[in-house]
Amino acid sequence: MSAARYDQYVNPLVERYASQEMSWIFSPQNKFQTWRRLWVALAEAEAEVGLPISEAQLEELRTHVTDINFEVAERYERQLRHDVMAHIYAYGEQCPSARSILHLGATSAFVGDNTELIQMRDALCLVRRRLVNVMEALAQFATQYRDPGHPGLHPLATGAADHRRAPRRAVAPGPGPRS
Repeated sequence: MSAARYDQYVNPLVERYASQEMSWIFSPQNKFQTWRRLWVALAEAEAEVGLPISEAQLEELRTHVTDINFEVAERYERQLRHDVMAHIYAYGEQCPSARSILHLGATSAFVGDNTELIQMRDALCLVRRRLVNVMEALAQFATQYRDPGHPGLHPLATGAADHRRAPRRAVAPGPGPRS
């Protein structure tokens, strides 16, 4: 199986409309390497507070953050019917000396919820960056094509301005107040 199939989130709407950057944010590769980054951060924090976690175990975890063994994880998931446990076992196969400290004291929500928050933050940062770029382009466009004779009014919009000069028609009085 090609590792490239894990580089994009698969959905008909994503395939049609999402940018590569946005698709990457929600891709399986990014999702599961974020799980692994969280597991490394958890193990580092646990080592800091005195749990018996060696630097060699931490280094072994760090070494395999991005090289996810998807086929192994998929095999475990078919067997266990639990995505987090499947990836714990798969990561444990790559990091045998760190297997015993992997996900220590955590719940599935630790990796699942935090990863989704990270993905949402990254996606919103991407949207923000692109919106700022659009706003900048619109501001440049408006500056370039403004009509100095009509501040805030584009020359093509003169028809819109004409209605202000046209005489107002009298409005026929409606029926009086209802009793």
